[in-house]
Amino acid sequence: MDIYHVSEPEELLENNTYPGRGIIVGKTPDGTKAAAAYFIMGRSANSRNRIFAEKAGEVFTEPFDAALVQDPSLIIYAAVRSWENHLIVTNGNQTDTAVEYLKQGKCFKKAMESREFEPDAPNFTPRISAMLTFENGDFTYQMSILKSADAAGSACNRFLYTYAPQNGLGHFLHTYVCDGNPIPSFQGEPERIAIANDIDEYTSRLWKALNEANRISLYVRYVDLKSGKTENRLVNKNQ
Repeated sequence: MDIYHVSEPEELLENNTYPGRGIIVGKTPDGTKAAAAYFIMGRSANSRNRIFAEKAGEVFTEPFDAALVQDPSLIIYAAVRSWENHLIVTNGNQTDTAVEYLKQGKCFKKAMESREFEPDAPNFTPRISAMLTFENGDFTYQMSILKSADAAGSACNRFLYTYAPQNGLGHFLHTYVCDGNPIPSFQGEPERIAIANDIDEYTSRLWKALNEANRISLYVRYVDLKSGKTENRLVNKNQ
């Protein structure tokens, strides 16, 4: 078994009809850029009635048709926000929690310790989050997952991973192992996934690898480590 194998996006996504929501963070093979991606999927009409919208460098989930919204509490939130030299990407309103903690001089770990999995029994969807920190022409990143300790949702287990970026390597967290009823929560460490040098290539590959029936939106951002310049790509199934 090669524990250091780096999977291509297609290996991890093409045969999985429902990984749920997913975050990828890593470094391009040429070592010049940080990469971050976030996608959402949906099975219910409420979940599928969404788009990503970018406003002043931040990304929000919004209803595609406001008249069809049933319960916005877990599906409408800021997915990508920045604070000083930090970029935060999450699958829920813990994005705001992380930013507020940073503003108070506290850390990402403490912010995540104040939250738990989503209250959507019987799935108890994990909260997945990442934070990239840029400094001195490079970056580090942390990833977090908050999961139910059991099928009853009686307690929350919290896992934090801290990475030194390596060229061409990314790490991938998603909410579910696969489809199911209830849907099984992600297991194990973030998966090792390849990053591409070209943002358009990577965006296209991720989008095509996601299940066509269940994919909803995808956002990809590359940050040039020398200049700080960003490139963003946004894909919405609902247009």
